[in-house]
Amino acid sequence: MLAPSRMSRQGEIVEVVLRNGWDYMRQLLSGGKADEPEIPTPEVLRNILTELGPVYVKLGQLLSTRPDLLPTRYIEALSSLQSTVPPVPASQMEGFIRQNLPHPPTEIFDSIDYTAIAAGSIGQTHRAILKGGRQVAIKVQRPGIDHLVERDMALIRDVARLMSATQFGQRYNVMDLAYEFSEAIRAELDFTTEAEYTNLLRRNLQNSPWYDPKEIVVPEIIWELTSPKLMVMEWLEGAPILTTPIAQDASEKARRKREQVTTLLFRAFFKQYFIDGFFHADPHPGNVFFLKDGRVALLDCGMMGRLDPRTRTVMTEMVLAIASSDAQRCTQLTLSLTEPLQPTDISKLESDFTRLMGRYYGLSLEKVNTAEVFGEILEAGTQNHLRWPANIGLFTKSLANLEGAARQFNPHVNLIGEIRPLMADLFRQQLIGEDLLQTLLRTGLEFRNLSLESPRQFGFLLDRLSTETLRWNLSLSGLEGLRRSIDDAANRRAYSTVVAALIIGAAIVSTNQQSSQGIILSNILFAAATFLGLWLIVSILRSGRLR
Repeated sequence: MLAPSRMSRQGEIVEVVLRNGWDYMRQLLSGGKADEPEIPTPEVLRNILTELGPVYVKLGQLLSTRPDLLPTRYIEALSSLQSTVPPVPASQMEGFIRQNLPHPPTEIFDSIDYTAIAAGSIGQTHRAILKGGRQVAIKVQRPGIDHLVERDMALIRDVARLMSATQFGQRYNVMDLAYEFSEAIRAELDFTTEAEYTNLLRRNLQNSPWYDPKEIVVPEIIWELTSPKLMVMEWLEGAPILTTPIAQDASEKARRKREQVTTLLFRAFFKQYFIDGFFHADPHPGNVFFLKDGRVALLDCGMMGRLDPRTRTVMTEMVLAIASSDAQRCTQLTLSLTEPLQPTDISKLESDFTRLMGRYYGLSLEKVNTAEVFGEILEAGTQNHLRWPANIGLFTKSLANLEGAARQFNPHVNLIGEIRPLMADLFRQQLIGEDLLQTLLRTGLEFRNLSLESPRQFGFLLDRLSTETLRWNLSLSGLEGLRRSIDDAANRRAYSTVVAALIIGAAIVSTNQQSSQGIILSNILFAAATFLGLWLIVSILRSGRLR
């Protein structure tokens, strides 16, 4: 039985979806037939999620990172989702902040502003000055948000369970999506996880031959003051990259600075994508700051993505395939990354990619939006019944945000042109890593192990073959017709053998036994042989296979 709070919340959700005219839900609730879910238009879906509050806004924001699941128009609509929840009043936040600090605020801070300077769906940010004069930002969880999340997540799991019985639910694996969303939002509720992400990204960006590490910064975490519901970090003085004066300045000096900044961002992010395999998944303009001292800062590491070494190599090749409009290679790389939901028509997939690449053929690199091409590749794969890994959708969304922000800041930028000089070095690092000697030693050890193990394994295989203890597990499909034909042939041969045996037996009995019993037995055997023989002939004639 549903708890009263869940029943009340369910009523609120029904009211919101009906008010926004979601016809599928209206039909379902009125008792009509609605076997397969019907997704509302992008604008209606965005309005519904906004009205339902912080948890559903976060759901929409996470869905906007999955271009492998939703068409481009939905991604664009959900990307602009922002929570309209006002900041929690200072009077309530003072006690909550006090509860989540290891010591009374007066022992830690010279001053603290309990009025939020920014608010989001999960938390809000306050400004403070530590004892000693260092300025810090305090990110605090909204009081009670954890209970709201658990309540709404239980309802989302219930809906996913109902949808999992439909073709839509099975195609998109909605139960796994609900679980994935639950894990993602729970991670965002634990600020120590975000602090660890921030710290790891900060360390990764401090070393690279592709850019000057002093030019890009991630806030330093004050670990002794950080807890699951409160995170204290270095204050960085600056503004979102698109709101700074340099973004609007038409002078040659400002133009060169914009080019330097976009080059820095592309190189820093391509290091994250293809070298570290750990990347900022939400680099929209509000999370990229231009600081007063001229550095660039990356903020809000609540949503991060990971790419394993194999995927990084495949995605590097995919970038090159896109740059050279190689549809065949795109097809091969797509098949190596995806899981087929049903038999895939490879020629159709390649034809779709050829048509997609053809739209960009002959365009200058400045006019090619690489992230948009990636998104269309994901969409084409999905339409051909291929399921992409979730991290590929997150990568594509991150790249789209990065390229979108860079183009707004510097309209003449082109991503392929920026990263092309890095490709040779990128392949070298993916092939042998940073330490050539270590790579050679590791490869030598692997060959040594292979040379030692191969004779032993080959001897083991021969031993199993010679003693007939080797079992092969094979699974073949599409052989049902052949199996039936072989069964039919075997049955007819068996009947033929029986008929022949009866005839021979009857002949022997009639020759050697002249008694009345022998004659009767001989006649019975001849009759049985005649009946079975006629039945066999009729069955062959009916099958139409008299050959």
